[in-house]
Amino acid sequence: MPGAPVPTNEAARLLDLARYHVLDTEKEEVFDRITRLASQLLQVPIAAINFIDVDRHWNKSNVGFDVPELPREASFCAWAILRDQPLVIPDLTQDDRFDEHPAVTGEHHLRLYAGTPLQTPSGHRIGTLCIMDTQVRTLNDEALHALQDLAALATRELEWRAFAVSVQGQVNARGEYEADLRRSLTHAHTLDAIHELMDLPLEPQEVALQAAALVGQALHTDWTGLVTVEQGVPQTQIVHASDDLHPTLQQLTTDLSQTHSSVTTGLADLNTPYYVESYPDHPSALPEAVEAGLRSMAWVPLGRWLGTSFLLMTGRTGQARRLPWRNSDRVLLEAAGRSVRAAILRRAALDAERRTARQDALTTLLNRRAFDEDLAQYWVAGTPFTLVMMDLDGFKALNDTEGHAQGDKILRLFGQGLVSEVDDRGQSYRLGGDEFVLLLPGEWDEAAVYEVTDMAVLNARQGTVRSIGTSVGIVQREEAGNAARVVELADARMYEAKRRRKALRTEA
Repeated sequence: MPGAPVPTNEAARLLDLARYHVLDTEKEEVFDRITRLASQLLQVPIAAINFIDVDRHWNKSNVGFDVPELPREASFCAWAILRDQPLVIPDLTQDDRFDEHPAVTGEHHLRLYAGTPLQTPSGHRIGTLCIMDTQVRTLNDEALHALQDLAALATRELEWRAFAVSVQGQVNARGEYEADLRRSLTHAHTLDAIHELMDLPLEPQEVALQAAALVGQALHTDWTGLVTVEQGVPQTQIVHASDDLHPTLQQLTTDLSQTHSSVTTGLADLNTPYYVESYPDHPSALPEAVEAGLRSMAWVPLGRWLGTSFLLMTGRTGQARRLPWRNSDRVLLEAAGRSVRAAILRRAALDAERRTARQDALTTLLNRRAFDEDLAQYWVAGTPFTLVMMDLDGFKALNDTEGHAQGDKILRLFGQGLVSEVDDRGQSYRLGGDEFVLLLPGEWDEAAVYEVTDMAVLNARQGTVRSIGTSVGIVQREEAGNAARVVELADARMYEAKRRRKALRTEA
């Protein structure tokens, strides 16, 4: 009698079976009820729930066939787990796989076998619900559906059982179980609070900082910090610490940038959470940290913003724990990490979209929309500013003679000159055509303004042999009663300067 072939996913199947912790357990009424129902509904003398282990067929529940265990090669069910649909054999004596089986030829006198696989949510067939009869018979569709429904009930009970075993494995008493539930609730509230941070107008570093503080408080770790890594150098800001944190640990985390060999310094490019269950055993553990009582650590990447990487770092001290990082701890840490990373990515996308909306496509300077927004903000803030309106002289003639491509080049060179000269002292805008604006905080005198515009003109002249210049209109905030009037005055002064330049050229 040939044994059933081994499924191609056997290793994964056996791991899934082990997850249920069902093998070699006592009988349970919930499974016995299913086999009784199968026997009664389908009017057969034998029904069983069996599991296929590495080398055996093990029975969890049965009616009418009390054989606790069989070699796998002697199992009908080992064949049934090779397919998704029920395996139905009306007459075992007519199947050359089973016609010499002792249960067919011997005292049990089996004829009908029908088994449907117990399929886990991950798709592995770990066992069967089967029925057998001593009479040759077939099963109609209704009977097969009933068998499959009962198998689904058995699988559901297995899932509940696995859940119960998992919970029971983490807690040894009702008090601890309730504590775990309270932790889960706290963690849920913490994640809600982190999600609320996402809607606040905070900089990414502030989001990461506050999220790290919330996580540290929820986990009741001894200390939690935000590590910022810029150009490979880590800096740590402690955001949560126990009252009795050892001063050495406080100092180590503060001076982390001076420590050239530690676990953290090797995690600058961390992309996935990193847990150290036993810090003293880590090859890069700092002896002074071990001496101060550091026992376990966790690092979670929070994303990257403008060249700076953020890591949440948290640790536990004191007596070593059997589970330094519970599953619920890891769930919270990793969910918080995903939330902050998503917020940073969303912020990056919004900033990119906003930059595109505020950027002049030709020169990459800020555009008219950005100017209108920024001017309004300056006016509302009430701070002094200087507005400089500029128009390139000779640009139309250059465009007409050298072409628009050359004209575009001159505009870009002029814009680059403005940005280079103004640097971080103000903002440069292109309003359209050959019209540019500077918005400069504080009161700039004419000499300082003309120094900027003259240098920008010199930069633009590198791209042409034609003579070009600029007409400038300068207005201080205090000269106008509103933002629109500032623009009108600057525009008027610019065109007055242009008229004077034309008049001078005409006279010349």
